[in-house]
Amino acid sequence: MSPRTATTAVAVHPLLADRWSPRSFDATHTITDEELVPLLEAARWAPSARNLQPWRFLVGRRGDETYRRLLSTLVPGNQLWAGHSSLLVAAVAAERREDGTPHHGAAYDTGLAVAQLSVQAHALGLHAHQMGGFDPERLRASLGVPDGYRPLSITAIGALAAADLLPPELRDRETAARERRPLTETFFAESWGHPLPVGTDASPS
Repeated sequence: MSPRTATTAVAVHPLLADRWSPRSFDATHTITDEELVPLLEAARWAPSARNLQPWRFLVGRRGDETYRRLLSTLVPGNQLWAGHSSLLVAAVAAERREDGTPHHGAAYDTGLAVAQLSVQAHALGLHAHQMGGFDPERLRASLGVPDGYRPLSITAIGALAAADLLPPELRDRETAARERRPLTETFFAESWGHPLPVGTDASPS
């Protein structure tokens, strides 16, 4: 068990309990093709309503032009640490179906694909940190994302480094206790806000 393992109400799969989003990445680590392809395959095989697969990804390895452009779209607070990651992956959702009608579930399905990518990263001994702090329009212009496609997130992936390598203002966040809202405040039955009755008095963190 890692010091960062979530304290869950009941046991869940270690890939889920141990998954977390670090900011301290090893700037010397590089992603091999043997690591990259399983990450992409995990995202490719995510659940998809009517198998429409609305997700598209822009993938940059540290040092290449795609990575540089993705990094430049991040807000300054994320640029501070994300540039040490081995990989930056932008998730983009197709907002219309092939017949031109709106695809209202595109963001949901694309989020599932990113979730599978992040769990696969952990299975490979890597870590992933998903970010919403970026400029979607700058990403669109810099990387030629066409109309009808919506940039949703950028994920940094790489090998973990020591927390003390981070600036002081980020170090405390890296080592802070992991917390989640209690089950009773999250899962409802009968009516909104009425806790689902389950066999544990749970307050997971």
